[in-house]
Amino acid sequence: MVLLAAAVCTKAGKAIVSRQFVEMTRTRIEGLLAAFPKLMNTGKQHTFVETESVRYVYQPMEKLYMVLITTKNSNILEDLETLRLFSRVIPEYCRALEENEISEHCFDLIFAFDEIVALGYRENVNLAQIRTFTEMDSHEEKVFRAVRETQEREAKAEMRRKAKELQQARRDAERQGKKAPGFGGFGSSAVSGGSTAAMITETIIETDKPKVAPAPARPSGPSKALKLGAKGKEVDNFVDKLKSEGETIMSSNMGKRTSEATKVLAPPINMESVHMKIEEKITLTCGRDGGLQNMELHGMIMLRISDDKFGRIRLHVENEDKKGVQLQTHPNVDKKLFTAESLIGLKNPEKSFPVNSDVGVLKWRLQTTEESFIPLTINCWPSESGNGCDVNIEYELQEDNLELNDVVITIPLPSGVGAPVIGEIDGEYRHDSRRNTLEWCLPVIDAKNKSGSLEFSIAGQPNDFFPVQVSFISKKNYCNIQVTKVTQVDGNSPVRFSTETTFLVDKYEIL
Repeated sequence: MVLLAAAVCTKAGKAIVSRQFVEMTRTRIEGLLAAFPKLMNTGKQHTFVETESVRYVYQPMEKLYMVLITTKNSNILEDLETLRLFSRVIPEYCRALEENEISEHCFDLIFAFDEIVALGYRENVNLAQIRTFTEMDSHEEKVFRAVRETQEREAKAEMRRKAKELQQARRDAERQGKKAPGFGGFGSSAVSGGSTAAMITETIIETDKPKVAPAPARPSGPSKALKLGAKGKEVDNFVDKLKSEGETIMSSNMGKRTSEATKVLAPPINMESVHMKIEEKITLTCGRDGGLQNMELHGMIMLRISDDKFGRIRLHVENEDKKGVQLQTHPNVDKKLFTAESLIGLKNPEKSFPVNSDVGVLKWRLQTTEESFIPLTINCWPSESGNGCDVNIEYELQEDNLELNDVVITIPLPSGVGAPVIGEIDGEYRHDSRRNTLEWCLPVIDAKNKSGSLEFSIAGQPNDFFPVQVSFISKKNYCNIQVTKVTQVDGNSPVRFSTETTFLVDKYEIL
């Protein structure tokens, strides 16, 4: 495919914004676009029209046209696919498909067009990649700017403090009948008069923002503000100051909520020499009209021994699960002992568990399509109204023994329609205009807070609000499997131990 130009024009052929990907004069492109409406045959449902030299591939957008001008030997199927991508890009930057709105965001559209086509050939990109490329958001740049602004504020405060000191010294000298002190750098004789000193002092105090703010003294050496991945103590302190002043500092790993959720639950402070980590991950897919398509849960007990004198131990496991999980022990664990007495110990009692390393000793798996096993049900009910859609979404905790923390229910929104109008809500919400999502945030869902609802209105169709995604983390596991006791092999004496339990989401979607 050889793409000559991409343009947004009116129905009369007036070019609002046009991007040429080969050498073309302004007169040539304006002539082609002016001839375009005259070539269209209104009696047929076509999306392209040809002349002797070029082909127009177009898509109506209310009162405008999105037009691609290509050579006649280009692949029409690829042209149509590219046209659809161009048409989806425009609502990302323009709230309304009107001439004034297109003109206002013309440069944003041109930058986006350049990401789709390079030198006349289509690039292998999607809408999300185009958004990322044009945004070029840099966490390091934000930190650098935060550092610079803080330095400017500190320099300004230091300047005012010095000015006040000089003004106070001048007043003291006048009261004592002495000569007013001069300003450093100019010499004592340069500013000896009281009126001149007052004038300079007032000028310094009233200066709102100097053109070049002097930075405070710092050790010489290369700056690390723009070094990728480098975050020293100084940067962290400045970021903390900005947070205390109400500034929002975005993290560079915003998209990785599931991996970040594991960091929320820090390990116990009193970590014993025998420490166990019980972790469960759930993958769940539900239909929007009800019905569990698939639910899969994986759990594991990880053992860590930091003192070699506790290497020869046995774990007493209490399994009160009634959901039918499948248990599997490590190959070096005595399977018969576990089956008969629910004890985890090595096949050879004379051997010891590895020291200072995490060892998986027991894992379990649960796979089901039984709806009663869903830990948290989500019911999303969009209904069409005169102005768009009224969306009602509710949650209900099915497992009363669970306590879900940092719950985020993410609802996709149509692009280019603005922010939703929130009616009633339990909890809080965040609207991400760049990713076109509404995040319903609930700090805790437990037996005391089993259900809640959210209502909002926005332009769109019912299918625009799926799939709904859920993320959470819990300190209580789903399958009731716990280590209740640890004893030594010799003498069966009890051993102090600590436990860390985590239940988190790998994938939780309502399609």
